[in-house]
Amino acid sequence: MTKAEKTATIEALKETFAENEFFYVTDASELTVAQVNDFRRLCFEKGITMKVYKNTLVKKALEAAPEDKNYQKIIDIMKGPSAILFTDTANAPARVLKDFRESHEKPVLKAAYIESSVYEGDDMIETLSNLKSKEELLGDVIGLLQSPPKNVISALKSGGQKLSGILKALEERGEG
Repeated sequence: MTKAEKTATIEALKETFAENEFFYVTDASELTVAQVNDFRRLCFEKGITMKVYKNTLVKKALEAAPEDKNYQKIIDIMKGPSAILFTDTANAPARVLKDFRESHEKPVLKAAYIESSVYEGDDMIETLSNLKSKEELLGDVIGLLQSPPKNVISALKSGGQKLSGILKALEERGEG
């Protein structure tokens, strides 16, 4: 790789990291070509992009980012074989890793970067897979907001039926 190619790759990586609030760093070494292809296919189906770069290029791209991005732990982790999973949904890579690991030993999660927080280690897969996506959280909030009016309306409807029943019973007693 020439110096110009390395510079271009670092610039592209800077943009990619700036555009992605969520990414995972994994170790997919020792997987066969067929297994890597299966894993890439699973990632693709879930809207996850899997890329492999030289660690030094990734480190340089991350070092150029503002300090508030909190990339230092990721920079420290970039040793040995690494694949980076870029996504728009924070929990999607963890769920894919969890599913794939039911029948394979790798890829191993080195770290996950989620909105400036870093989750280190393979033991975080379960925790990360249980995170709710933005869409799931919005659905929960909308459900909670709709719940009180629905309860009031149903109480008024049932209360109105009870009230009319009581009035009808009193009317029948008065006539009898």
